[in-house]
Amino acid sequence: MNILLNGYCGYMGREVVKLCHSGFRCAHIALGVDVNAKGDEADTVLCRFEDIGAAAGIDCIIDFSHHSCTESLMDFAVSNNIPTVVATTGHTEEELLVIEEAAKHIPVFHSGNMSLGIALLIELAKKTAEAMPEADIEIIERHHNRKIDAPSGTALMIANAICEVKEGATLNMGRAGHGKRTPEEIGIHSVRMGNIVGIHEVIVGTNNQTITLKHEAHDRALFAEGAIAAASFLLGCDVGLYDMNSLITGGAKKTEEATSI
Repeated sequence: MNILLNGYCGYMGREVVKLCHSGFRCAHIALGVDVNAKGDEADTVLCRFEDIGAAAGIDCIIDFSHHSCTESLMDFAVSNNIPTVVATTGHTEEELLVIEEAAKHIPVFHSGNMSLGIALLIELAKKTAEAMPEADIEIIERHHNRKIDAPSGTALMIANAICEVKEGATLNMGRAGHGKRTPEEIGIHSVRMGNIVGIHEVIVGTNNQTITLKHEAHDRALFAEGAIAAASFLLGCDVGLYDMNSLITGGAKKTEEATSI
């Protein structure tokens, strides 16, 4: 599988390169693109999609760059009919619409978290919330002290998925002040410290019992693994928009009603 890697010079781009060099899923980096390419890297890594002469032989694009590149990324992918894995986060509403429009022409895999374990956690959280409609639900996410956004995109993915099955659910991010929690609210709490890769915990409790679901990332390489697995998955897909749930449920296409990432 020949991959065009957008965001080659970034931290996650490096992780994808290392995995490909190790032979993971028989993936090979055929071409790298990064707006920050400089020095010796500029000899082998292109700065812009406009610099690419031909895309022949590229099986899939993996994007670990920045959400501001969305339009040029999707224009290139659609123009060259290349399936694309969007592993970048922080997209604006306008950029999400660009991704959705591209998915009408090519297979697109988009997820705010490329971990298979997180996908399983989300499914378990939904099942638990559905089975216990009277329960209080709290989400705690922990990340390193350099992370900019709070709550994390993954915490929002989990919360939005639970909202699909919990009637009238509302989100309370970083509870503060006076007043009781309402039965409908889902609390989301963010912790930033040290070098934590990522820990997400969902607590579902009633007066008589509590269920705790937890996923802990030990190494950021797991997100590179997920991206390459998603690329391999896309090669057998029809035009449409897919996510991690598509992968774990056997390839069902993401519906229009599915959770926004």
